Amino acid sequence: MEIKGEWIYGRRPVMEVLQAKRRHIYEAVLPSGGRDSPDVVELRALLLADGIPLHAMQRVELDALAVGGNHQGVALRVGGYPYVSMEQIEHDVREQPQALVLLLDHIEDPQNVGALLRSAEAAGITGIILPEDRAAAVTPAVVRASAGASEHLRVARTVNLVRAMKSLQEAGGWLTGLDMGEDARLYTEIDFKGRMGIVVGAEGHGIGRLVRESCDFIARIPMSGQVASLNASVAGAIVMFEAVRQRLAGKEAKVDKQ
Repeated sequence: MEIKGEWIYGRRPVMEVLQAKRRHIYEAVLPSGGRDSPDVVELRALLLADGIPLHAMQRVELDALAVGGNHQGVALRVGGYPYVSMEQIEHDVREQPQALVLLLDHIEDPQNVGALLRSAEAAGITGIILPEDRAAAVTPAVVRASAGASEHLRVARTVNLVRAMKSLQEAGGWLTGLDMGEDARLYTEIDFKGRMGIVVGAEGHGIGRLVRESCDFIARIPMSGQVASLNASVAGAIVMFEAVRQRLAGKEAKVDKQ
């Protein structure tokens, strides 16, 4: 018989799944025997309170279901990731004057996608848009890499990233792609306040030609070393938090004027 769902592993990702309450939970695996650490005690209490079946599992079995990932003796069998629709992201952009959306242009590395989602959650990103093909989805490996931050985000998937970009622009958003080139402006010189989307491409390829042409602005991060480019997750985080900085500075300026 086919077993439903997928396994989320690691203590922090499992805790975030429980706290977010967005997925159906079938069962949980916790360490057995000995004294539980404080985080396992908290997990056990939450799972028992929700009536989730608990059991232990041999380490070799847990290693297999986590595909070699660092499970820390903890796992949940859950329903699939709760994606939202593109229409929901568009609605949020229309309704929120300071909406900030992150668009990932065919990034395939789960570690990079997870790291970007973790930074996005910390930056208060309104929504994330991922292509459906040739791109990492929100898999258990991505959830682990995001330390569970993915569970608190609105993520949509689209068959056509350029079309999704056009719909965000029609909703009042401006789009900034991260790339180099003569038309690229220093990222700190771009106004990230208001409705804005940040487009991050994959290492090596960067953002695609049509995606680049669909952006309103191109932003570059200055490089002083010998390496030609930054890791996608690092570049994305730098620009997301520049947007956060500008927005916070704008709020402080308004307070000072009052």
